[in-house]
Amino acid sequence: MSASGGTKAIVAALAANLAIAVAKFVAFVFTGSSSMLAESIHSVADSGNQALLLIGGKRAQRERTKEHPFGYGRERYFYAFVVAVVLFTIGSAFSIYEGIHKLGSHEPLGNLSWAIGVLIFAIIAESFSFRTAIKESNLVRGNQGWVEFIRRSKSPELPVIVLEDLGALLGLIFALFGVSMAAITGDPVWDAVGTLMIGVLLGIIAIILAIETKSLLLGEGASPDVEQQIRSALENAPEVTRVIHMRTLHLGPEELLVAAKIAVEHDDTAAEVARGIDEAEQRIRAAVPIARVIYLEPDLDRTPSA
Repeated sequence: MSASGGTKAIVAALAANLAIAVAKFVAFVFTGSSSMLAESIHSVADSGNQALLLIGGKRAQRERTKEHPFGYGRERYFYAFVVAVVLFTIGSAFSIYEGIHKLGSHEPLGNLSWAIGVLIFAIIAESFSFRTAIKESNLVRGNQGWVEFIRRSKSPELPVIVLEDLGALLGLIFALFGVSMAAITGDPVWDAVGTLMIGVLLGIIAIILAIETKSLLLGEGASPDVEQQIRSALENAPEVTRVIHMRTLHLGPEELLVAAKIAVEHDDTAAEVARGIDEAEQRIRAAVPIARVIYLEPDLDRTPSA
């Protein structure tokens, strides 16, 4: 994923959520609707999450230090994981609590036309943000389906924004359902039901994000097709007879570590081996530009001859 594409989607989502949050809070003040309060908190949480993603992207660009010799690229994964925690604790937990509270209180609602108008405005505004996230994601996901893209992407920002925007749109629809049913029936229980639906939805999205970003934090290797490109680049080097074994690790979305033991001919001189390793590294970087940290260990080819 290009950093600019991810940043564009984040900024679009942040702008939409800040405007929507203000409108929702105003509607809550006039109506007392728990769905509107839950959606207000949801938009505030989303705005904070997008700010966290921007901070993570900025901090990940710091130069490597003696204490962190491989740089700070994986800091983007940490902030994406924090987003999942914030979404669960602030968005989901608060909405479920508020929904349960309103189920028991049966508090009357005020002028629900305010809430309905704000929700329709919010759905339109959120649709533009979602459209931007979809457009930027389509530039990088290739032939991958959406589920595979979210599961396999090494750049956390776009999958996070896509899921957040999807959750925001569905949450708005749930809130509109609850408020509309409360207005039609005169029963505020429907408003509480909409609030609970929002809480469950946010919990599901938060769990999905936590699982995927945890995997990135622990350290993921290159995708199978990228590993095959690296292996082919190595085996096409004249001084390399075969790859004995290889390991890869993402140090960040756009930085890959490659460590491999390669077999060389028995009668190669040290100079020939060194030259072969240099050429092999150049071939890897030409095939996979994000392979920026490469360690190659030469060994004798002990494969029995046919």
